[in-house]
Amino acid sequence: MRDGKGPSRAPVLQFTNCRILRGRRLLREDLWVREGRILDPEKLFFEERLVADQQRDCGGCILAPGFIDVQINGGFGVDFSQATEDVGSGVALVAQRILSHGVTSFCPTLVTSPPEVYHKVLPQIPVKSGGPHGAGVLGVHLEGPFISREKRGAHPEAYLRSFEANAFHDVLATYGSLDNVRIVTLAPELGRSHEVIRALTARGICVSLGHSVADLQVAEEAVQSGATFITHLFNAMLPFHHRDPGIVGLLTSDRLPPGRHIFYGMISDGMHTNPAALRIAHRAHPQGTKTLSGSIAPMDVCVRHFLQATGCSVESALEAASLHPAQLLGLEKLKGTLDFGADADFVMLDDSLHVQATYISGELVWQAEEARQ
Repeated sequence: MRDGKGPSRAPVLQFTNCRILRGRRLLREDLWVREGRILDPEKLFFEERLVADQQRDCGGCILAPGFIDVQINGGFGVDFSQATEDVGSGVALVAQRILSHGVTSFCPTLVTSPPEVYHKVLPQIPVKSGGPHGAGVLGVHLEGPFISREKRGAHPEAYLRSFEANAFHDVLATYGSLDNVRIVTLAPELGRSHEVIRALTARGICVSLGHSVADLQVAEEAVQSGATFITHLFNAMLPFHHRDPGIVGLLTSDRLPPGRHIFYGMISDGMHTNPAALRIAHRAHPQGTKTLSGSIAPMDVCVRHFLQATGCSVESALEAASLHPAQLLGLEKLKGTLDFGADADFVMLDDSLHVQATYISGELVWQAEEARQ
């Protein structure tokens, strides 16, 4: 077998002595990477007749797809909603620091703000690939200002807005541009919200329901219009009631369009959401779970708490932080998976799910001190 080494082709990297999360199972297989993508070793062996240029012993660790955080308002002293002259440097700082928590892609999130803040901030947060500099930016999550006053939470009431006669024009005027936007959280009970949902989804923007007093029928109609996500389930929405479960009822609704999948985020930090609520949601609709921070707790901490609180499998906990958000954003062919052809964004974890190393495009971008020894 020729080894094919030389300047004519990209090197092949083989990760050995590991368990790979693939197809909802932890498999004792090697992971092969070339040019930032996951390789099919059979094609490498039998079609290209090549061997690895370099091997890395993972010491029995778990290799899982990199975590994807679709709602992060800042951190490490940075608030993305602050209209500073250099928002980009704050985003870059957060992107770099979250690598240690296994996050390889994220959506910087802005809370309710006046139009001038959106106009100034949004152009400074472009979509950007990840690397040694930090996690990739998938697009901005705009949480507000089209939300309920009653369920606004920490959002400033003075800047809340409703939809006017030309609803989508009002959205464009408020945000200034949707070029870098990936998710918009809104309250579906607001008048003309359904035409806004249809217009946003037609542009490939994910619509999430949250900070809302919507009943179940209104929530179902929003999903029928194109909404696919629930922002921090149980928080800032009507409490579950047996006569009308509100937005929470979407988890078991039988009035969703055929093939439509509803995802939901939960603040799995041990403070904002009771463990019993986590168990109820996960057992009612396990494939829609998306663990997230939404608080000061890092993503890996939320994953471990979610695992402990729900009693789910390790595989399910890891997929809730990787595969499910990728599916929500329509990126499951490239992100949130270690299938052949996907981006080689992955995290190396010990058995207790503590991050040992983070890789983006097959390149080591962060490593724990103990893993360096």
